[in-house]
Amino acid sequence: MNRLFERVSGKVAAAAGRPWAFILAVAIIVVWALSGPVFGWSDTWQLVINTGTTIVTFLMVFLIQNAQNRDASAIQAKLDELIRAVHTARNAFIGIEHLSEHELIQLKEALERMAGDEQAHHHAIERLIARR
Repeated sequence: MNRLFERVSGKVAAAAGRPWAFILAVAIIVVWALSGPVFGWSDTWQLVINTGTTIVTFLMVFLIQNAQNRDASAIQAKLDELIRAVHTARNAFIGIEHLSEHELIQLKEALERMAGDEQAHHHAIERLIARR
């Protein structure tokens, strides 16, 4: 069941990000809008688009979240492997995604303090961008 859901959610999330999916969505809206006079701009006519878009949005939230969770886990595993493989990197950073939000903020602030002068970093970044 999980494997099927993962396969379907991956394919749907990938398809939803394609230009043809956007064109299809616009075409549906155009057809709906053009059918307004045929249905006399009725409440039922409006309900069709409202219900349809609500259902699609509701389902897409779960499918896209699943795809994003898998992507985030894969990226985290790759980063953990890089940390493990680089001998000068600190292995203590492997698994920090499990820290609380507060702990992550504290860690980020400590690393920024260790990195040194913020103004010097901004100048270095500006020089790097200027080289492009």
